[in-house]
Amino acid sequence: MQQKDLQYVMEAHQNHPTKEGKQYRKWDGKTPYYVHPLWCASMIATETTLDEQIRKEGTLVLLYHDVLEDTTKELPDWLSERVKLLVQHMTFEGMADEMENIWDKPKEVRLYKLYDKINNLLDGQWMSSAKRNEYHEYTRMLLADVVKNYGQLNIVKIATIITWRGD
Repeated sequence: MQQKDLQYVMEAHQNHPTKEGKQYRKWDGKTPYYVHPLWCASMIATETTLDEQIRKEGTLVLLYHDVLEDTTKELPDWLSERVKLLVQHMTFEGMADEMENIWDKPKEVRLYKLYDKINNLLDGQWMSSAKRNEYHEYTRMLLADVVKNYGQLNIVKIATIITWRGD
């Protein structure tokens, strides 16, 4: 991840959202949206036990993962074809489409989606109780898949705590 990547993503989300208001996080309408992909990319960058290639690609995939979905910008030419493909695999028509079709995507995509979903849950105060329950259930399924494929990563520990329920 280089400065040009950070600038591209920040500019895309701030100045080219698909709809007015999408340049800010839903929970407060003030936090710049680009904080979300920055958080996701930063978190995977700290996964020292993760394969180096998956970690490096994942940092870029997570940084750019909402550009196609939430902005009118295309992916920049300097990204590798593999990173572009993985970002395309991360892009869905909506939550129902994602929950149905994520299981046909490469396992790396499910790993990257876990970072995405955990950050959304961290600032998901806007979610209704039903939406939050659905989100928790889906995230627990992603979590089980990630544990099976990658073991005990930092995001697994965080996800386990966030999605745990005492019922």
